[in-house]
Amino acid sequence: MNTLFGTKAQQTQRFLEDGTRIPVTLVMANDNVVIGLKNLDRDKYTAVKLGFGKTKKTTKALFGEAKTANLDYVPQVLGEVRVENTEGFELGLALNVEDIFKAGDIVDVTGTSKGKGFASGIKRYNFKGGPKTHGQSDRHRAPGSIGSGTTPGRVYKGKRMAGNMGKDTVTVKNLMIIDVNSTDKTLLIKGLVPGILKGVIKVTKVGETKEKNFIPLFKLEESTPAPHTEEVIEDVSVTPSETIVEEVKEKTITEEVTATAEAGEKENVDEAVTEASDVQPEEVQENSDETKEEQNNG
Repeated sequence: MNTLFGTKAQQTQRFLEDGTRIPVTLVMANDNVVIGLKNLDRDKYTAVKLGFGKTKKTTKALFGEAKTANLDYVPQVLGEVRVENTEGFELGLALNVEDIFKAGDIVDVTGTSKGKGFASGIKRYNFKGGPKTHGQSDRHRAPGSIGSGTTPGRVYKGKRMAGNMGKDTVTVKNLMIIDVNSTDKTLLIKGLVPGILKGVIKVTKVGETKEKNFIPLFKLEESTPAPHTEEVIEDVSVTPSETIVEEVKEKTITEEVTATAEAGEKENVDEAVTEASDVQPEEVQENSDETKEEQNNG
């Protein structure tokens, strides 16, 4: 077995261990289940029929195939993979991505390209267009002549003209698998693959990269806690929380008492000054009256 189906999950970039930045495509390759087997006696060839994904819209024929493979759902995509023999395969067997692919494998990826709607020959086939001089004002993007005269007297089939662009089956060859994640059942492929996000693609192994030429993916190591962390935690746990609360309360009460005493002293001083200022004018007035009486008697 050298082929699995998957969905195009994400296009992004990663770094290799030598610092090289590369474009990568993340492919989800789970839910590959064997739903049929072909043999020489009955079908004249040997192959494994795979089912991928899940769908709600189905037919009685597909429902019957899924029921034969003891599945409680109907696969979204069906495809056959040629093998030398079908030993080791059975109906309902789920295929693991790590059993077929590994980092360094060379693969061909087949998918359906993005649809771009109706396009002219210039956009679709890179035609250069007509001349822009000698009185030609409205024929710049026209296709021009499409056939000859009497012979053959018709337009050949397959003539390159305007039409629907995209949505074709495209195969990108000789891409490299950078990493295989057995936990998430994903493939990380170097380069870009055809199709839209969540589109179904087929990944086929065609070779392997020499070990000396393969540069692994750079992965960040999980940071370990500092060695003094546990000691700090133990030191904090030695002092009970109740003792800390009592110390804070005592400190707060002492500060309040000191502030109250200072405020009281300040009020006493202010009252003394006020009394002195209130008494002084009366004493001066009495002294002045006594002085006047003595002058009159004298």
